[in-house]
Amino acid sequence: MTLTLDPARKIDGELGRDDRTSWLPYGPLGPVAIGIAGWGVAEAAKSTVHAADVVRLLLVVAWAVAATVVTVHAPSRRIGALVLAGTVLGAIAFAGARAGDVEAGRGGEAGRFVATLACPLLMAVSAHVLLVLPTGQLGSRSRRVTTVLVYAAALAVGSILWAVDGHVSVAVGAVLWSVAVLTMLPAAHRRYLTTSGVDRQRLQWLGCGAAVAGELALLAAALHLFIGWPQAAGAATAAATAAIPLALLATTRARLLAHVDRVLVHIVSVAGLTVVVVSVYLVTVIGLGRTPDHADQTVLGLSMLAAGATALCYVPVRGRLAEMVNRLVYGEVHPPEDVLRTFGSRLTRAIPMDELLLQLAESLRKTMNLARAEVYTGTGEFYERAASVPDRGPAMLTVGARERLVLARAGVSGSAWVAVWLPALLADRAGAQVRVAPISHSGELLGLIVIERPPDGDAFTEEDDRVLTELSRQAGLALHNVQLDSALQASLDELRRQASELRASRSRIVATADAERRKIERNLHDGAQQHLVALAVNLRLVRDMITDDPSSAGEMVDALADEVKATIQELRDLAHGIYPPLLMDAGLAQALQAAASRSPLAVEVESNGVGRYPAEVEAAVYFCCLEALQNAAKHAPGAHVTIGLREEGGGLLFEVTDDGPGYDPATATRGHGFVNMSDRLGAIGGSVRWESGPGAGSAVRASVPL
Repeated sequence: MTLTLDPARKIDGELGRDDRTSWLPYGPLGPVAIGIAGWGVAEAAKSTVHAADVVRLLLVVAWAVAATVVTVHAPSRRIGALVLAGTVLGAIAFAGARAGDVEAGRGGEAGRFVATLACPLLMAVSAHVLLVLPTGQLGSRSRRVTTVLVYAAALAVGSILWAVDGHVSVAVGAVLWSVAVLTMLPAAHRRYLTTSGVDRQRLQWLGCGAAVAGELALLAAALHLFIGWPQAAGAATAAATAAIPLALLATTRARLLAHVDRVLVHIVSVAGLTVVVVSVYLVTVIGLGRTPDHADQTVLGLSMLAAGATALCYVPVRGRLAEMVNRLVYGEVHPPEDVLRTFGSRLTRAIPMDELLLQLAESLRKTMNLARAEVYTGTGEFYERAASVPDRGPAMLTVGARERLVLARAGVSGSAWVAVWLPALLADRAGAQVRVAPISHSGELLGLIVIERPPDGDAFTEEDDRVLTELSRQAGLALHNVQLDSALQASLDELRRQASELRASRSRIVATADAERRKIERNLHDGAQQHLVALAVNLRLVRDMITDDPSSAGEMVDALADEVKATIQELRDLAHGIYPPLLMDAGLAQALQAAASRSPLAVEVESNGVGRYPAEVEAAVYFCCLEALQNAAKHAPGAHVTIGLREEGGGLLFEVTDDGPGYDPATATRGHGFVNMSDRLGAIGGSVRWESGPGAGSAVRASVPL
C-alpha cells in the first residue's frame, strides 16, 4: 500500500494559491474517521459501552484534529495526510471489531475481517510515518523498499491472523505495534542526526510526546499492578498516547518550537526518574514473592506517592543541602573546587590582571582555610609578588635558568621539594606547610602560586593539589594572554610611531624637494642665466663692431669664449649638485675623492675596496657624506676629516669623523642636515647616529642594508 501526496512547495506565510488549497482533498478524512469511530461506539451501545470504547473514540478525535491541522500546515502536509490515513484505518479497525462483537452472522464476520486487516495496516502506517519524518519524504531507495515491504508484511500478518482465529487480540496488537515502531526507530534516529533547525525541533516535539505517553502508560500499568488502580489499565494506557497528537499539534507553532529543547530535557529527566522509581518498586514487589493484598496496596500506594514527591523535590533541595554540608565541613559557603569555577568565570570578564590575581589569592585563602596565599608573576630571572593575602607588600624572587626549567615542568610541590629548588620561599615560613604550584605555559615559567597552612593545621589533600594544578593551568593561560596583549600593544605603539615618523619624513621630503627646486631655479637665474644674457648682448655688440672695428671685435670674441667656458663650468657644478656624473660612472669611492678635493678641509677617503651598489644606496651615502663634510667645514674649520667606507655583516657602513672642537650631544639641537640624513637613510632601511663630545671631535656613523 502506497500513498502519493502533493509536496508542499512553500513555507508558512508564503503560500501560493495552489498551496493554500492543496490540503482540501485530505480535509474530509478527519470527519470520516470521527464518523466511523462514532458508528463503532453506537454499535457497542447495542450491548455494553466500555471505557476502552470511549477512549478509542476520543483518540480518533484527537488524531483526526491534529492530523487535519498539520495537513493545513504546508511544510508538514505530507505527514499530516499520512496520519489522517492512519486515523481512518484506526477508526475502521475499532468500528469493525465492535461490530463483529455485537452482530452475529455474516455482518459480524465482515466486521471482524475488516478489523483484522486494518490493524496491521495501521501499524504499517505508523512505521511509514517514522520513515518520512520530518519532511514527509522517504528520500533514499532503501527507505522506499522498506516501506513497500512493511505494507506487504502487514497484509500478510492480517491474513494469517484472520485465518488463525479471526480477530486481533489487544496483547497481540500491542506486541506487533511495538515491534513495528522499534524496528523503524534506528532509521528515524539517523534522520534526526542529519537534520537541523526547524526540522530537528519538530522531531524533538514528537520525542517529547512519545516520552510523556510512555511515562503515563508506565505509571498506569505500575499503579494497576501495585494498588489495582485504575481498574481499566488498558484504557488508561491507551489514553496516555494522546500526548503524541498533542505534540504533533505543537510542531505547527513557531513559538513552541523555539522552547522545545528545554521542554525535552525536563521531560526526559522526569521520565527517567519515573522509570527508576517504578523499577525499584517492581523489584521490591517481586522480591516479596506475593501479590500485595488490599492493606498492602494502600501502604504501597502511599509510599509510591511519597517516593514521587521526594524525587521531584530533590533537585531544588539538593543545592541547599550542599550549601549546608559545605558550611559544616569547610566552614564556608563554597567548597575548594568552587574557586576553579569563580576564577574561570572571572577570566571571561574585563578585569585587570592585578585585581584578578588578588581575587584568586583571596578565594584560595577563604576556601582552603589557609594562613597565607601568594601569587608571583614575571619572566626571565626575576619574579615579583603580585598579590598576597594577608597583604605583605611587594617582594622580588630570583630564579635561575636551571630552576626555571625544572619549575616549568614540575607539578604541585611541598616544603621538601621547595627547600631544594626555591629555598628563598621558606625564609620566613619556619615549620609551615607549604604548597607551590608553578604557573607555566608552553614550557615557560610565568609565575608561582604559593599557599601556606600552619604547622598544626589540616594536611593538604590530593583534592587541594588537583585544585591548585587546575588553577595554575588557568592562570598560565591568562598570563600568557596578557603577554600577547602587551606585545601586541607594543607593536601597535611602534607602528604608530613609525607611521608618525613616516608622515613627518614624507612632509620633510616634499618640503626639501620644493626647496631644492627653488634653489636650482635661483642658481639658474642668478648664475647661468645671467651669463647667457650677457653673452647674447655681447654677441650683438660684436656683430655691430665687425664692420667698424674688426680688431676690437676679435678681442671681444676671445672674451666671449672665456665667458662660454665659465658658463659651462657653472652648469657642470650645478649638475654635480643634482646627481654627480662621476658617481654614476665610477662609483662611491671616486665620487667622494672628487668631493674631498673640492672641500676647503683636509679630507682623507678610506674606501677599503668597496664596490658598486644600487643607485639609491650610492646616492644616499654620497649626499650624507657631503652633508657631513659641509657641517664639518661650518663648525670645525681647519679640522682633518676622514671618510671611511666598508662592507660588514651584510651591510654598507660609512663614517665621517673630524678632530674638531666637537659639541655636547645633550644640549645640541638637530638641524636640517641631521634630519636630511635620517630621512635619506631611513627611506632605504638604513640608520644613522651622531657621536661627539666637547674637545673630542665629532663622528657621523651610519649603515645601509644590502
